[in-house]
Amino acid sequence: MFRKSMKRIVLPLLATSLLIGGCSLPGLGGGNDTIRIATLTSTETSTLGHMIRLMIEKETDLNVEMVENLGTSIIQHQALTSGQVDITAARYTGTDMSSILEVEPLADPEEAMTLVQEEFDKRFDQVWYDSYGFQNTYALTVTADLAEKEGLETVSDIEKIADDLTLGVDNSWLNRAGDGYEGFVDTYGFTFGEALPMSLGLVYQAVNSGKMDVVLAYSTDGRLKAFNLKTLEDDKKFFPPYECSPVTRKDVIEQHPEIDIILKKLAGKIDGETMTRLNYEADVNKKEPAIVAQEFLEENNYFN
Repeated sequence: MFRKSMKRIVLPLLATSLLIGGCSLPGLGGGNDTIRIATLTSTETSTLGHMIRLMIEKETDLNVEMVENLGTSIIQHQALTSGQVDITAARYTGTDMSSILEVEPLADPEEAMTLVQEEFDKRFDQVWYDSYGFQNTYALTVTADLAEKEGLETVSDIEKIADDLTLGVDNSWLNRAGDGYEGFVDTYGFTFGEALPMSLGLVYQAVNSGKMDVVLAYSTDGRLKAFNLKTLEDDKKFFPPYECSPVTRKDVIEQHPEIDIILKKLAGKIDGETMTRLNYEADVNKKEPAIVAQEFLEENNYFN
């Protein structure tokens, strides 16, 4: 049984706008014995946040508040930088290179990790930890049946049949400069018969039902497992790496060095297949992310 009871704060969109203006949010007073963990709207970030919460509650006497449903990476960065939260549970290298650091995303995962770690240290006095062990990047995805029939393993393998295929992607990617559709065509040298915009949440059902032949998905989404979909290897390394890590401020770990030890324990412990399974439990089997987090930690003997 854990010592501290969890306090959860779910922030409506109106409230999150206060962060950008530098105003305090109601209920985020915190204190020297309280650690506030921020997550985004996805179950992936929530599950990771609860893992950190459970470990802090188990291994320290600190109180923990969950600050959930922050809308964007920029909002959670503002919250961390301004001291309104103490840990952001899930930060992605590709996202923060472009949105926070405003640099061209690097293709090599190790170089990208080194860049964000050095720049967040230098610019913000923050510690960007080593990756949990997975990245949640874009991935071109087909049904397992189509992959077997056509011998599809890599994105380049699609070229031989691309003219006959319909691609479903979210609208922002279709029109985005850099790592969007135009850049994809430049890198891989082929186009699809059709490339149609759609809601990202609908792409999995669309390819599973045959309405689309290929869709752009997230590589750790639990619906990949639910629909037995196959992600194709990005063999030309077009998509930037999106390695996932927690981030905290230096003053937090100076005041609570045990936090540093806890966050380092999760580095390299969750690979892509494992994160997909955890997302499947939350998104498809409808388990609460807090339960998914606890089951993972118990299965891996974090509480022994």
